Amino acid sequence: MERLAQISSQTTGSIAAPPRPVHPLDPLSVEEISAITAVVKNHFAGRQISFNTVTLREPTKKAYLEWKEQGGAFPPRNAYYVILEAGVPGVKEGIVSVNHLSVIEVKSLEQVQPILTVEDLISTEDIIRKDPRVIEQCVISGIPANEMHKVYCDPWTIGFDERWGAGRRLQQALMYYRSDEDDSQYSHPLDFCPIVDTEEKKVIFIDVPNRRRKVSKHKHSNFNPKDMIEKYGTLRTDGKPIDITQPEGVSFKMDGNVITWSNFNIHIGFNYREGIVLSDISYNDHGNVRPLFHRISLSEMIVPYGSPDFPHQRKHALDIGEYGAGYMTNPLALGCDCKGVIHYLDAHFADRAGDPITVKHAVCIHEEDDGLLQKHSDFRDNFATSIVTRATKLIISQIFTAANYEYCIYWVFMQDGTIKLDVKLTGILNTYVLADGEESGPWGTKVYPGVNAHNHQHLFALRLHPRIDGDGNSVCTSDACSAEAPVGSPENMYGNGFYAKRTVFKTVADSETNYESSTGRTWDFFNPKKLNPYSGKPVSYKLVSAQCPPLLAKPGALVYKRAPWANTTIKVVPFKEDRLYPSGDHVPQWSGDGNIGMRKWLGDKTDKIEDTDILVFHTFGISHFPAPEDFPLMPAEPISLLMRPRHFFTENAGMDIVPSHAMTTTEARKASNLEVISDTDKTSKLAFETTSACCGSTRFVKEK
Repeated sequence: MERLAQISSQTTGSIAAPPRPVHPLDPLSVEEISAITAVVKNHFAGRQISFNTVTLREPTKKAYLEWKEQGGAFPPRNAYYVILEAGVPGVKEGIVSVNHLSVIEVKSLEQVQPILTVEDLISTEDIIRKDPRVIEQCVISGIPANEMHKVYCDPWTIGFDERWGAGRRLQQALMYYRSDEDDSQYSHPLDFCPIVDTEEKKVIFIDVPNRRRKVSKHKHSNFNPKDMIEKYGTLRTDGKPIDITQPEGVSFKMDGNVITWSNFNIHIGFNYREGIVLSDISYNDHGNVRPLFHRISLSEMIVPYGSPDFPHQRKHALDIGEYGAGYMTNPLALGCDCKGVIHYLDAHFADRAGDPITVKHAVCIHEEDDGLLQKHSDFRDNFATSIVTRATKLIISQIFTAANYEYCIYWVFMQDGTIKLDVKLTGILNTYVLADGEESGPWGTKVYPGVNAHNHQHLFALRLHPRIDGDGNSVCTSDACSAEAPVGSPENMYGNGFYAKRTVFKTVADSETNYESSTGRTWDFFNPKKLNPYSGKPVSYKLVSAQCPPLLAKPGALVYKRAPWANTTIKVVPFKEDRLYPSGDHVPQWSGDGNIGMRKWLGDKTDKIEDTDILVFHTFGISHFPAPEDFPLMPAEPISLLMRPRHFFTENAGMDIVPSHAMTTTEARKASNLEVISDTDKTSKLAFETTSACCGSTRFVKEK
């Protein structure tokens, strides 16, 4: 049940006003967080509250564009908060005016649970170690009662369990054993699962399987250098250092959180939930600044596991909505997580007490060589006539850890106007114990003696708010199709005709489409009012994304209901300010029932989505069937997608970049000794010779 509560407009005079940020989309500063939590504490004086979330409430698109493009006022600076009150079910959420240091909205939500923070997770291990019933189950599993300090757990949200619903805030503790504190516990999972009340800090139940399985007696499958030396005698030393140098510094410029690079201009935001948020993305087309996207982020993800056996059905983490990609973000390290010449942005949150906490180096910004941007050589003079341009790419990245998995997020900008998203999955497989002689069955794979790694998927929801060359956008599918006319017909005499078939979405129902490999399906976001002067086609950005497995849970399944965005590759809905999170605002312990999130936005699917303000939600990812090569530490598995300009420019947008080498036919004719030498690279050299050669050592000699 939701009810509106009181609204306070009184300024809290004793709290110092924080400095106003330079940009309205900048994340909350440490000073702002301190002021906001003080305002909330004053408003709820006399009550025992704890903070769950304090984050920027972004200005409306209308207010932002009035400021940015029309010289309007700086948008109101507001913050969104979520708090818990001791002894009171549910949460309270609301808005604080940072300008006026006052609470301007409060809502009480009784049947929801808020996101789990790192603070919430840390105490769970101590709780289970001290619980007599957990100790009893550990003894049954073969762990002496005096070794509870060797028992570990990964605290997960409970997903949804009908026995408790959303009435109390719960975690499920996935149990493991380490014989030594430096061991990897994932090779020694336990067979039972305690349920922990996060607020009361106690175990309320233990799920015990019908078939008991003792803790493994095998040696731990570890991955630290000392373990590899013990196993193999040495580590590989044949790899030579590769250094990235930029002697003249970086090519990008930073103005606070706004970055300018190779004609792109982007605001880099960061919040507790989505992590990196890229806003107001534009491209300076030789003096004509053209908007591309109002906002891009990863707004949700789900990792559904494929074992139907109880209680494994609860393993379907909605990591962004249940834990937050921002809350779980890693502080990044030079030369390890990021290599080269780096600029970092920090992230600021509030702890349970309302005090600011900072994650240093939460966002990494750097450039990398990206191979060839373009090249052509002419065979007529033995390839002497040639042009070669090497590419540089800009990468804005973060890495977050969701219990056992690491998610490496790389937003990549390229010099031809392309925007790319690379995701790398690494970390450790979630595991469950196998008894001696037990087979893993169809739902998993034995990756080590006594270790079953269940099948699972990693599905991401990419939220795109296109503004391609201005307001009023549309979306269509583009499919490679053979000509309909038969072989021998006047229209297709030799049968070789094919074309790109475009199907424009008129309504929400039209937009629910899936990737189709047989046609190489892509999706165009386009402005129907702007036509390319050469092709005559609408200016567009094309989504090229082929790693789009279907959600494998069946309709009606708990997973299917809790991720109403994941059952098709694309969904397009009209833009509204509150349409951020497709599994709803408060995801933990949501049953999947009700008119929430994407289900609400779809409505009866008749809303018009042509030539208007739209949101595109794209589901992509992988289906992961584990193998021994994924254990004990999983090599990074890549996922990539592109958003490419099509009919947006009148030529290749990278043509004005200084080439690495260029020789015209006239120059080749006059030259007597033709060596391909880079005009821009003075550091490359031959691997086994001292002779300097930058792009190669081939010599072209003129014929006599």
